[in-house]
Amino acid sequence: MKTIAVLVGSNRKDSLNLKFARALEKIASGRLAFDFIDVAAIPMFNDDHVADMPAPAREMKAKIKAADGLLFVTPEYNRSIPAVLKSAIDWGTRPPKENVFVGKRGAITGATGGMIGTAAAQMHLRTILVTVGVLVQGRPEVFFRALPGLIDEDFNITEEGTREFLTTFIDALADWVA
Repeated sequence: MKTIAVLVGSNRKDSLNLKFARALEKIASGRLAFDFIDVAAIPMFNDDHVADMPAPAREMKAKIKAADGLLFVTPEYNRSIPAVLKSAIDWGTRPPKENVFVGKRGAITGATGGMIGTAAAQMHLRTILVTVGVLVQGRPEVFFRALPGLIDEDFNITEEGTREFLTTFIDALADWVA
């Protein structure tokens, strides 16, 4: 079974995107193993500390290096990605000759209650990831509008059509990292 390092771009305790990522994990069960990275535990990037990298950043890099693929699940803040996610990505690229993202296959998604999902944030994230060397899955794109009750307390997607669509996304990710 392939391992997917999952970076949820939220540091909220009750994060909608973490719930969404857990729902995707359930859909992927038996096909992909998700290894969640706690981006909130990683200090904000500071180039002054690269030589003596903080332990959470080193641990993140080790998980990414060991993973077969990546999944980025991002909220959208002011039409872009949260600083905590950008900071984690910056740590992963340092020092430059030790960029753990180069050549890794990955996918992007995100959840919001808004009408356009996280389309603008995903566009920005795609640009960043391509720049740092991630081979980003092109399709299907998932701009998840999380309506009340669509994800239950056990992280199940309650609407069959939505679950089927998300299964195609997970199937594409599994094929992409295979």
